[in-house]
Amino acid sequence: MFSKSRINEPGPKSTEPEKKSTDMAASGAPQTTYPGGAPRSKPAASILSADLTVVGNLKTTGDIQVEGVVEGDIRAHLLTVGESATIRGEIVADDIVINGRVIGRVRGLKVRLTSTARVEGDIVHKTIAIESGAHFEGSVQRQDDPLQTGASGSGFVPG
Repeated sequence: MFSKSRINEPGPKSTEPEKKSTDMAASGAPQTTYPGGAPRSKPAASILSADLTVVGNLKTTGDIQVEGVVEGDIRAHLLTVGESATIRGEIVADDIVINGRVIGRVRGLKVRLTSTARVEGDIVHKTIAIESGAHFEGSVQRQDDPLQTGASGSGFVPG
């Protein structure tokens, strides 16, 4: 009727530290598996709030959500420009979603301008979507590799 539980029994001691491993999920995004088998997805996006002004360049391999003002270039994996945001500088990312204002060149594999977007500058992209109501002044150029630094005439040098 009753069975003895083995939950609290000590197991064999290991002298090696437990290791974490990285697996590719079905989505293609790496997931880190920690001891116990629980996968953890990539870190949350860094958020620059609406009351924040940054003067200088931002560079990350992760995701950034901008709600404030950035006066400088931004390089990221996924960049989301919020409705209240203003960016003055070049933005370079794999994925770019613009809801706010960008003054400068935009370079991305996937670029999306929503109906609230205001972009003043050239867009270099692999794929682009522009919703009805978006305001755009500049040129659009399709390239197979828009992230290539040689395609840009700006002074932003990743490093």
